[in-house]
Amino acid sequence: MDLSKRFPQKRVIITGAGSGIGRVLAHEFAKKQWNIVIAEINDNRAKETADQIKNLGGKAIIVHCDVTKPADIDKTIETAIKELGGVDIMINNAGVSAGGFMEKISLEDWNWILDINLKSVIYGCRSVIPLFKKQKSGYIINVASYAGLVCLPEMSSYNVAKAGVIAISETLRTELSPLGIGVSVVCPSFIKTNLMDQFRSPDVRQRNLAQGFFNKSIMSVEAVARCIIRSASRNKMYILPQIDAKCVWWSKRHFPRLYFKSSAFVYKKGLVEKFLGVNPDA
Repeated sequence: MDLSKRFPQKRVIITGAGSGIGRVLAHEFAKKQWNIVIAEINDNRAKETADQIKNLGGKAIIVHCDVTKPADIDKTIETAIKELGGVDIMINNAGVSAGGFMEKISLEDWNWILDINLKSVIYGCRSVIPLFKKQKSGYIINVASYAGLVCLPEMSSYNVAKAGVIAISETLRTELSPLGIGVSVVCPSFIKTNLMDQFRSPDVRQRNLAQGFFNKSIMSVEAVARCIIRSASRNKMYILPQIDAKCVWWSKRHFPRLYFKSSAFVYKKGLVEKFLGVNPDA
């Protein structure tokens, strides 16, 4: 069922809506005249998104929100209840990227990425579920990554965080189903956004490789956002917008031994670097 028909009051919270997928999701909802709560730590970016939402026909409410602070998530939901009377969709989107050999990643960076990419989703779900249960309706969309499904090399901290988001989503999909509350998890591959702005890694090779993947991406962030909304309308559990993500995940699920053997061969021979056309150590 179309989300606008399922939720006629059209109320959505999007964390990290000041840029990237979050901003473009806000654009897509605005085109459908939704009421959008922008939960964003960067006030300037939040204002830019709000202006764009208004120009597209939606209503924007800005809440300064540090997703690593449960109190800020609670404040965001309280604002939505006060201004809109409730929430229909909670999109836990805020995230950062990182790479590195596991033993070289500092504990500070491990905590940084787990706080933003995993714990913020825990906080978002934990805060909104009581409201959804009270309303007897609602939908949670958690933005993870296909890295959480296939666990790419030299990305252990990112993989762990995103795999955790997938695990939370799978758990809640069953747990909340009897109550009519939907859950989807988004697992995109590389998209050209500003995700590299805050990228952290102990070695330059991970940045070079990550940038190479982003440069090779072929699906626009707008197409990804439209796919997310369309898939949520169909109540899909796993949302993998790009064909490369679907193919890699399919091969891992159906032929795990061959998948890991092939992955090791490709990694050992440096075929990824050749494909990307980058010198990872430059």
